[in-house]
Amino acid sequence: MSTKENRVTEIISRCSALFEDLEFGAVKKWKAAAPGRKAIGYMPVYVPHEIVHAAGMLPVGIFGGGDQLEVIQGDAYYQSYICRIPRSTVELGLTGRLDCLDGMLFPSTCDVIRNLSGMWQIMFKNKYVRYVDVPQDYDDAVGGQFYIHEMQQIREDLGKLAGRPVTDEALRASIVVYNAHRKAIRDLYAYRAAKPWQAPTAEVYLLLRAGCVLPPEEHTRLVHDYLAACETQQRPKRDNARVVVTGPFCEQPPLGLIKSIEMSGCYIVDDEFMLAFRWLMDEVEETGDPMQALSKAFLHRSAQSSSKYDARKEDKGRFLLHQVKSRGAEGVVFAAPSFCDPALLERPMLQEILARHKIPYTAFKYAENTGQMAPIREQAGTFADSIKLWSAA
Repeated sequence: MSTKENRVTEIISRCSALFEDLEFGAVKKWKAAAPGRKAIGYMPVYVPHEIVHAAGMLPVGIFGGGDQLEVIQGDAYYQSYICRIPRSTVELGLTGRLDCLDGMLFPSTCDVIRNLSGMWQIMFKNKYVRYVDVPQDYDDAVGGQFYIHEMQQIREDLGKLAGRPVTDEALRASIVVYNAHRKAIRDLYAYRAAKPWQAPTAEVYLLLRAGCVLPPEEHTRLVHDYLAACETQQRPKRDNARVVVTGPFCEQPPLGLIKSIEMSGCYIVDDEFMLAFRWLMDEVEETGDPMQALSKAFLHRSAQSSSKYDARKEDKGRFLLHQVKSRGAEGVVFAAPSFCDPALLERPMLQEILARHKIPYTAFKYAENTGQMAPIREQAGTFADSIKLWSAA
């Protein structure tokens, strides 16, 4: 193996180790490097990371325990007919794995996550907890002012926790940092769409997950390093079907599921994994009032998702269609967590839109600890074969 190939392996090995570390050693190491440092956890889908960063704190993505964690205590807190991520997150908390966090943010995703925020307040009375509400009206004078008020409350809370106010100057500096980070992620997704054989989605996913525990500046450099390393080696190109995977915006699929889709003959050219890093789809204004800038970015330039309320019927499915067309996809894979109300309620509407545009699709459900991948691989493989047959007909 050449040195260049070693570099890709080295990067992905590091990301894999971070992904598998449910003790959050990287977060503990970051905090230990300077006295008084604090870390704030956040659940999927999106929170304003800039405010956490401007407070001098590390935003830490908490995406459940995956298929590595046996849930024992967590099952006692929730009924069986909901998704698994709240139960495994409770398990992480009760077993002390999240003791390195000084607080938790719970973004507006669904009723389950809202309820989890209240439960967290009861279980961890000495930790900062905040449910991050978001606007359902996209007028700057209505929803925009509401969201600014919501962010201002978080800003004041974290300022008190840090022992100093979060200034506009610090916020603007953090916006610059995260603009660079978002651009790096966009470059990564564009590269994967152009050359999916060079940047397998299993690697891209691990690279994204590393960003959950690393400072954004370090993660941006890591993404650039990976892209540079990928371009220096040649991997075999196959006649795979190009697909968009939609649905896993909150509870994440096991890594084995992503690999199974790829092994079935599909190139994933766009997805809803890790929307926390891609929710704002372009640069946030770096000058002027930073709170206004963050609000306008959320209202007018954020990703459409089943977890995001939007009553504008003309926008329904627009984001998914854009993913398909801009990435040159040949079909869509609906992969939703079991009992995920937002994804499963919107799926029929999105399928109807795809059918009108004659875009093939298939659908299945999973849990973060799904162990049997053979049926999913067979279904995805059959879908890939059908796409190739339809395109050749």
